[in-house]
Amino acid sequence: MSHLFTALDDPRSPSLRRRIGARLNATVHGEDLRLERYRQPEGDAGLFGPGSVLWRVHCDTPGMLTGGIAALLLQSLHPLAMAAVDQYSDFRSDPLGRLNRTAGFVSVTSYGSTPAAEEAIARVRSLHTRISGTAPGGRPYSAADPHLLTWVHTAEATSFLRGYQVFGSAPLTPAEQDRYLAEAATVARRLGAEGVPASVREVRAYFAGIRGELAPTEAALSATRFLRRFGDGPAQNAAVRILFNGALSLLPPWAAQALELKRPFLVSSCLDRPAAQALGAVLRYGSRPSAILDAAYARTAVRPGLNQGRTAVAGGQKVSP
Repeated sequence: MSHLFTALDDPRSPSLRRRIGARLNATVHGEDLRLERYRQPEGDAGLFGPGSVLWRVHCDTPGMLTGGIAALLLQSLHPLAMAAVDQYSDFRSDPLGRLNRTAGFVSVTSYGSTPAAEEAIARVRSLHTRISGTAPGGRPYSAADPHLLTWVHTAEATSFLRGYQVFGSAPLTPAEQDRYLAEAATVARRLGAEGVPASVREVRAYFAGIRGELAPTEAALSATRFLRRFGDGPAQNAAVRILFNGALSLLPPWAAQALELKRPFLVSSCLDRPAAQALGAVLRYGSRPSAILDAAYARTAVRPGLNQGRTAVAGGQKVSP
């Protein structure tokens, strides 16, 4: 994100919004957005369509960035899921590449055409069949295990939802939160997950049932330290730290405590969240309009409403895992 802060050096620049957007896209998605995945075929709504709640949630930059960090932290608490990441992922040597691939999958399954979304899902399913091994302690794991897939999805979807509720444009109603979780479960099931919670009530029951399987391994704590220190230079370090601390406020208290990330309530509420909201406002300003969302709306031949937040990434009841 150092490039993003470079773009802020001259606030008088008339191209400030374009510069922020370009740097944000380059950081999150890479240099090539591959817009052809969103443009055709004409009339295809994709897996969800512009009337979905998922389109609203996944197009909000601050909510997705903070929610994404929270998801990584929460996912790391399952020892088998973390063992797969530790033994197979290149997140330490190529963190931006890992971010680009993850963001690309979320974007294309959310806003891409049906063929593009199905191709991305098939590619990930194939990759999962090649990821297996033994976790420290001797337990075997497989990335294609439906139980682990459900965990990874639920941690991600609830974190995205909490990110939107806290840092997004406008909180969802309880009914809208249930709709979002039900919609997001579609991709998880296509990936092979089973018993995916599809409402706030089901999410709470799911977390209560799986708590006994969760534990902070050394790999999880090491990954947390890496993520917290991530950055190339002071500006990028500052941006990541602001988003990271904002993400901590999204975690359930038991998860933050397990990862040794517990922050005092006053620090979290009076410093961390306001700082993340301020940075989020800059990112939201720079990310509008979104080339990805514009292409998706053009494909579906629907004119977006003003309340649909055409951003670059993207009072209600809070989800409390």
